[in-house]
Amino acid sequence: MGPFRVSDLAGNDIGWYIRKRRYVERPDIIYSKTADILCENGRFGQKTGKGWYDYQPGYRAPHPSEWVREMVIAHSRAIGVTRRTIDDAEIVERLVYALVNEASYILAEGIAQRASDIDVVYLMGYGFPLHRGGPMFYADTVGLPNVVRAMDKYAGGRYGELWKPAPLLRKLAAAGKTFT
Repeated sequence: MGPFRVSDLAGNDIGWYIRKRRYVERPDIIYSKTADILCENGRFGQKTGKGWYDYQPGYRAPHPSEWVREMVIAHSRAIGVTRRTIDDAEIVERLVYALVNEASYILAEGIAQRASDIDVVYLMGYGFPLHRGGPMFYADTVGLPNVVRAMDKYAGGRYGELWKPAPLLRKLAAAGKTFT
């Protein structure tokens, strides 16, 4: 089950409540406003029959929502985002490399002892694909210089400051080393 279906199942208003509190506590954190717009329009998920998906009364099967599609397009336009096709490789890079970068900070701070400890958590706790070996192993397989190169490329885009590679990641990549 993907993240939008999970959110619809749990109730989109749960995340909205948390975001509203965090907007006050941590105004420096950037969130997409699309989920807020969803909730402002009463689309709380399965319990209201509409969320990221539309639901038929008495059934939990999700149906793509034309309203959500139009909302995302309108919101993109309103914030000046040029819509484009994003291929599967970029989606994987953006998702996995963000995990790898945060895990690099966790290693440097001593919160986790080894990269493989982080991989085990993702494999056994979060359902990371077993055949990929965990985000740290995956990054090693791709090559840390390639991870840093991709992150530097993404740093040139919207909210680029969020793509700054962790010092440990950059150091290992420059030395031609790996996490594992």
